[in-house]
Amino acid sequence: MRIAQIAPLQESVPPQKYGGTERVVSCLVEELVRRGHDVTLFATGDSHTAARVVPVVEQGLRLAGIRDTGPSDQLALTLAYEQSGEFDIIHSHLDYQTLPFARLRPAPPTLITCHGRLDLLHIHPIFESLCEAHLVSISDNQRRLLPHWNWAGTVYNGIDIANYTFHPRPGDYLAFLGRISPEKGIEDAIAVAKLAGMPLKVAAKVDPVDQAYYRERVRPMLDHPLVEYIGEISEREKDAFLGQAMALIFPVRWPEPFGLVMAEAMAAGTPVIAGRFGSVPEVVEDGKTGFICDSLAEMVLAIRRLGEIDRQRCRIVAQDRFSAQRMARDYEAVYRRLAGGAADAPGARAAVVAEEPPRHNGHLGVAEEARLPVR
Repeated sequence: MRIAQIAPLQESVPPQKYGGTERVVSCLVEELVRRGHDVTLFATGDSHTAARVVPVVEQGLRLAGIRDTGPSDQLALTLAYEQSGEFDIIHSHLDYQTLPFARLRPAPPTLITCHGRLDLLHIHPIFESLCEAHLVSISDNQRRLLPHWNWAGTVYNGIDIANYTFHPRPGDYLAFLGRISPEKGIEDAIAVAKLAGMPLKVAAKVDPVDQAYYRERVRPMLDHPLVEYIGEISEREKDAFLGQAMALIFPVRWPEPFGLVMAEAMAAGTPVIAGRFGSVPEVVEDGKTGFICDSLAEMVLAIRRLGEIDRQRCRIVAQDRFSAQRMARDYEAVYRRLAGGAADAPGARAAVVAEEPPRHNGHLGVAEEARLPVR
């Protein structure tokens, strides 16, 4: 198939350091090319891929110091739809910005992967008014309260398993990896480490929007002797950082759409201790690849139970459920269904959604902004 992939422009594909969506796009594009598809990637000029690249901007906007991605996103979409006659399907990772372009005719089917949260009421009108595009969720929980939208299915994010080495024997620290922001729960991670008396290593970036939060709330907590702040790390550094940890601490406070770091940790053999929010019950098998907790006290107890987790099982689950190969196969099935016109047949939309009923009754809503309670 001839497939257009439109990537976010904050980072290169793959990202040089932090960048979850761009890393997922990279894994998907490389696997689709390997499987024989003709892929065109609309991305930054410093991207590295086996696909044909249309450079929308010279480099990743974050590292270039550009915070407003709107104009560049619009340019990426314009370039892609100007060439729409060359593609069998256009797959965008730019969320609702894509919706007006999906109305253009003639054009191949548009598929949008929703990588962000969908419980924000102010984004609902545009999705409900401009409904020509077909949507993919990255967890069932992400779309649980919005079953009437034009869903083509759920496809879990995938990672390049080869980038992660299985570590059968962990070190003596807990790991926190991602962004320092209120919704990611860094304060709770530090609190858990202190309550458990365990060292915590923090490998995380701080976005400009979170600088005040970091300065006022988090930085004073990093002075504790149990806490080591490493800063933002690269993909190559993540393998050892995650694999040598006793567990990944993932005390999210929001409806996490997927949580790529959980899959990355399991690929290295490291179990996950996470809050019961968003996609967590779909990614972590409670008691088998980690522990799902409802309080900080439960997280402390879970640390004491880490010996019950088979690290080899964590690796196997990551290979089976969250590999780039599995993700590409799932997207191929959606592409073929849409390009073949099946999605436009009467009743097809309902049938597609019915294929993948929600597997968990995870929480979703504004109430998830609250701190995990200590009890």
